[in-house]
Amino acid sequence: MNLLVLLAVIFVSSLVLTMIGLGGGLIFSPLFVLLGFAKSMAVTASLFLNGIAAASAAYVYARKKMVDYSVCLPLIVTSMLAAPLGALTTRWIDTRIFVGIMGVVILLAALRMLFSAPAAVAGSGSSRFTRIFGGGVIGLVIGFLAGLLGIGGGVFVVPLLIYFLKVPTKTAAASSIFIVCFSSVSGFITHASLAAVNWKFVLLAGLFSFAGGQIGSRIMAEKLRGRTIRILFGILLLLFCVKLFQRALF
Repeated sequence: MNLLVLLAVIFVSSLVLTMIGLGGGLIFSPLFVLLGFAKSMAVTASLFLNGIAAASAAYVYARKKMVDYSVCLPLIVTSMLAAPLGALTTRWIDTRIFVGIMGVVILLAALRMLFSAPAAVAGSGSSRFTRIFGGGVIGLVIGFLAGLLGIGGGVFVVPLLIYFLKVPTKTAAASSIFIVCFSSVSGFITHASLAAVNWKFVLLAGLFSFAGGQIGSRIMAEKLRGRTIRILFGILLLLFCVKLFQRALF
């Protein structure tokens, strides 16, 4: 893929995915794998760009007071602890198994985008214990997957915050982005300590990821994301699944 085209994909992915509470790693990691990046490089670059996009969007959401910090804190602590474990596990997994796991995760993400309700719902709230303990458990799972696959984990954080911790949809999306910043950075640091990083590429791509996060977050802060965007990206992710499963099996 031409570098300019790749940078454009990174920009658009960051823009759209930060609108729905994700970072961009959902696209970056499988894309880099399919482009032939080494497994460690694909995950490392994805986590870096995911963290940049998430931090860019989180700044906007925080200024607009859309982030629920009481929900975020337990997830941040446990996800940062679990992300390095996921990162360390990556190097011991066979490439085909790694790609297969990624395919399953991307498939679940695609189904969520295609079939989950797009409208914001008012949560009824949950107890303080549920938020702390439940959030901590969610953070462990999300952090491990973030470090393992380089996807950030926001695709799971948002529905879990909505349906398990009863957080309103827009607040869940904004809080998810805030959480993803920390799990991505934690996973990236571990991967970067284990393998060389192509800084020339990730820093250049990081500029496009940052710009996409800024624009996507501002669009979401002003109005709800469109159902059409969710459908288009859901279809795109299904196509990624086909290629990933093809690579895993053949």
